[in-house]
Amino acid sequence: FFPEMAASLWKNLFQITKERILQQRRAPLYNVAHGYEEELIKKKLQQFAGGSISLSKEDNGVRLLTLNNPKLMNAVTGTMMVELQERVTELENWKDGKGLIIYGAGNTFCSGSDLNAVKAISNSQAKFWLQNLFCRLPLITVALIQGKAFGGGAEITTACDFRLMTPGSEIRFVHKHMGLVPGWGGAARLVRIVGSGAALRLLSGAMRVDPERALHLGLSEETLSSSDETRALEEARAWLSQYTEGPASVIRAMKKVVTAGRELPLEAALRTEKDIFGTVWGGPANLQALARGPKHK
Repeated sequence: FFPEMAASLWKNLFQITKERILQQRRAPLYNVAHGYEEELIKKKLQQFAGGSISLSKEDNGVRLLTLNNPKLMNAVTGTMMVELQERVTELENWKDGKGLIIYGAGNTFCSGSDLNAVKAISNSQAKFWLQNLFCRLPLITVALIQGKAFGGGAEITTACDFRLMTPGSEIRFVHKHMGLVPGWGGAARLVRIVGSGAALRLLSGAMRVDPERALHLGLSEETLSSSDETRALEEARAWLSQYTEGPASVIRAMKKVVTAGRELPLEAALRTEKDIFGTVWGGPANLQALARGPKHK
């Protein structure tokens, strides 16, 4: 009797645990564990209109995402936050995608979040909405920084894989002057990009980072030759093309293994790398490369 009873209890416990795990997996990204429901916060954000997010339709595997609210230096309004999430979801599902350039309309990058939207809802809720948005993309992402990237705008640049600056542009984490710290993940990512000492100086000093200083710190990859919007975009596309040449499946796999190596514990990153390797080994790109001959030339 007792062995059967114990077995029954263990079976029930296993089933309950399994159901809980499945419920967690099915739960939305922004759930009550973070203090709000996704749909509720979306409705609140949509009350604060203004600006837009546009996504170009290009055929070369690279798209252009534009922050468009030039009257407010491209400050991200509530509706723009919602549109950003929608555009990122669209990009996630774009199977032929390889790269993305993010830039601001009107020759400036972004001045952060629209304070009206932030005041209306919990600050932590508004911040969490964009915290990992661009980081989850399987695309190589570049922030093209023209004019000013302040506050939340500076944080958005750190969410990209690379940053390109134009002459006269600047990045500045001005959160201290607002009595705040970064909340879109900018501090954690900045530490990984420039190191803890440099990150602390930039944040606690609210320092202006011009293209020369950004290069010195490793915050920027390159200073483009032109601040003209059309020419700067052409230069950014040319710069990105050296990393997006080749099949989309391979470029996306490269991005995924690097993201895993950066975000996951070592054992989990190694397992992920092995799994992703399995998706390209014996694939069309691999077979074509083998047919061409030796890999070292």
